[in-house]
This record gives sequence, structure tokens and C-alpha cells, in this order.
Amino acid sequence: MHEFSIAASLVETVNEFATSRQIEQVRLVRLAIGELTCIERDQLRFCYQALTKETPLEQSDLEIETVRAEIKCPNCSYHGPAKYWEEALTVLIPTLQCPDCGGAAEATLGHECLVRSIQYVS
Repeated sequence: MHEFSIAASLVETVNEFATSRQIEQVRLVRLAIGELTCIERDQLRFCYQALTKETPLEQSDLEIETVRAEIKCPNCSYHGPAKYWEEALTVLIPTLQCPDCGGAAEATLGHECLVRSIQYVS
């Protein structure tokens, strides 16, 4: 469960930000998480809530934006949205297969895990 370590790092980073700026309360933390990270968003939220107890983040909301996967194919020069696994029935699973030529492609977007913004009260 790497969501716990991600949440711990996030809480530590935002707490340091709040402490260094004498922020009384953080209201909202916005994250951008790429489709290719395999981060389970509900588990991340659960860990975040558990780790923010008795901190300036305790009453804050965690908002998660999904960054769609994009790929670039070295074979045919395709650059754009990833192809999704067609047999997946309940969730979209991006692949690194070129939707044009079927060759192996590399991700140009979708591995992100970063703080987009922090809303707070001084």
C-alpha cells in the first residue's frame, strides 16, 4: 500500500509549507495524479485523513485531479491519448501500445503526482 507513504510525504510537505508561513488552517489541497501511477484514490484519501489529525490540515479537503495518459510512438510518430485496454470492464486502464500502429510507445503524461495548489487561512 504505497498510498500511505505518498500521503505521509504529502502531509509532511504541506505541514512544512504551513509552518514556514505561519498558516493557521489549510482548507484544501489539490493534487494531480497521473493514470499510470496506480494510486488508489480512496485509499490515499483515507490515509490523508488519518495523518492530518491534530495538524493545520485536519479540516482540509483533498481534491484529486486525474492526469490522462498520453503516449509517443517512436515507430509512427503518433503523439496523443493512450490506448485503453479493451477487456477491462469496470475501469479505464491505459496501455503503452500505439493506437495507430500497435507498436510499443512511451508515456509522455500520466506519471504525475504533484501538489497543484493549497488553499489556507492565515
